[in-house]
Amino acid sequence: MANYENIKDYGFDKRSASEVREMQSRGGKRSGETRRKKADFRKMLNALLTAKIDNPEWTPFLESLGLDSTLEAAVNAAMIKEALGGNVKAYEVIAKYSGQGTGTDADLEEQRIRTDRAKRARDQEVGDTESGNENIQSFLKAMHPTEEDLQGLFEEEEDNAEETEETSEI
Repeated sequence: MANYENIKDYGFDKRSASEVREMQSRGGKRSGETRRKKADFRKMLNALLTAKIDNPEWTPFLESLGLDSTLEAAVNAAMIKEALGGNVKAYEVIAKYSGQGTGTDADLEEQRIRTDRAKRARDQEVGDTESGNENIQSFLKAMHPTEEDLQGLFEEEEDNAEETEETSEI
């Protein structure tokens, strides 16, 4: 099989049970140390961000807005200032973390279509056990629709809208 020559042989099958246990124990201890370091980093970062600052440039501005003069507020205000100056990256970060979606309506509609198709394919898979391969193929197709498939879905919606208009005239 391809790429199995790249896999390192740690020799677990050649080691005794006590050696394997010892290696796993060391790995668990290291993992715990790493988790503690990450947690300590987050605590330190939060403490720094919420610390009061007395900056002649930012403190009067932040207090005029009714905000506490903290490092976090100053950093956020600086990002907004950058975005106002035309920095697109700063704007994208602000939009992302303020809960404003960056996707267009077409992107959201495409995602909805994919989700609906995946649900239908899953329902077919669960309900029909005789044609398993066909259901798997339809599920995979639903996950990666072609441009032609997407266009067909939009055309069906337009046809239904026209039928509704015709029936309402009667």
